[in-house]
Amino acid sequence: MDWLPALWFVLIAVLWCGYLFLEGFDLGVGMMIGIGRSSEQRKRVLLNTIGPVWDGNEVWLLTAGGATFAAFPHWYASLFSALYIPLTLVLVALIFRAVAIEYRGKAKTAAAGKLWDAALGYGSLVAAFGVGAMLALTTLGLPLNANGDRVGGPFAWLTWHAVLGGVAVVAFCWIHALAFVRLKTDGPIRARAGKLFTRWLVPAAVPLVLWVLAVVLRNDSAAAWALLAAAAAALIASLLLAIAGREGAAFIALGAMLLAGVAAIFTAAFPVVLPSTIDPAFDLSIYNASSTPYTLKLMSIVAAFGVPLVLAYQAWSYWVFRKRIREEHIPAAHEVTSVV
Repeated sequence: MDWLPALWFVLIAVLWCGYLFLEGFDLGVGMMIGIGRSSEQRKRVLLNTIGPVWDGNEVWLLTAGGATFAAFPHWYASLFSALYIPLTLVLVALIFRAVAIEYRGKAKTAAAGKLWDAALGYGSLVAAFGVGAMLALTTLGLPLNANGDRVGGPFAWLTWHAVLGGVAVVAFCWIHALAFVRLKTDGPIRARAGKLFTRWLVPAAVPLVLWVLAVVLRNDSAAAWALLAAAAAALIASLLLAIAGREGAAFIALGAMLLAGVAAIFTAAFPVVLPSTIDPAFDLSIYNASSTPYTLKLMSIVAAFGVPLVLAYQAWSYWVFRKRIREEHIPAAHEVTSVV
């Protein structure tokens, strides 16, 4: 079954699209809470927009990593060992972020509250930058030798395209969060998010467009160029729809820009999953990095049942928590004392 490696290459691309689309606004809202300047009441409104869904969105990251490990073990081994230090920092950042979400409301003092806010904000920032750097490196290359091992010191991964990918994902998460906040809130928060979104949408999308362009130029593909054009059209549509006040359509158009951009990256890179900057002969492709046909077949059967269930559950959860949130909906902070 020679088509199974190609199928799982596409499925992993879909998983990364799902993660960036859903977790993108989560990370962006976290950055807005922890790094931006807002009142405590507005921070609590922002936190409540992602409260019911943030942990479910992170499942996409775990699934993308697990699918890579199972379907393309050589890709996983080369990439994760080469990026051991930055991915460890990403893991620590995600832990700090998750703990901050759960504990910021339990802070006894203002100083403790600021500490948890910083953990949430910078944890989200580091996680977004690390994921972007990893994806940029897997599409633009690492210094790999014939055995798939990284050549150079522990910071050989820190290249211009790693920084570009990190900045691209951070900027997208922030602008995506503004679009999400417009949909999930009402009142002054919604109005401010709308102004910032229309003002900064195009500048925030520039790093992502440059990343896509770098991959497409390196691997010339007519389909990739068409997808890049579609991403640019979706970006313009999102801006025009936002100006017209059509918030839902603008959010969908922004998501379409992301999906088309990521699709262009993976289409241009196909069938290479991890290029070597030393010698193209050392590239890892879907053919020399994949698992056995039996493993891929078994995974495909499980995914055929599991993926629709996950999609259905997440769609249901977003539908249940679809209402807008206002500052008036957030009760005043208070302490709960136990009665013995």
